[in-house]
Amino acid sequence: MSKIQIKSMDEFNKLIAEKKVLVDFYADWCGPCKMIAPILEEISKEQEDTVIAKVDVDDLVDIAKNYEVMSIPTLILFENGVMKERVTGFIPKNKILDLIK
Repeated sequence: MSKIQIKSMDEFNKLIAEKKVLVDFYADWCGPCKMIAPILEEISKEQEDTVIAKVDVDDLVDIAKNYEVMSIPTLILFENGVMKERVTGFIPKNKILDLIK
């Protein structure tokens, strides 16, 4: 569907409340985050019903703390505001697709 860079806690809360959203918790200095980014870009173009959202843990520390993100990348799938799945570390495209189905 699309890829969104989250800029605030309010934006984050509104987004996850009403849609199926896969949130990528990342940092610009993180090697595995850089590896997973193009995969998430592909998925965002292929998947009609899932929004891919990115949260920079250095900029939005409160969101990362709220969801106890200790390692990055961390992918969390939300459906209508509820956390459904969570994976930490680099995973291949097929595993990400399995996660969001």
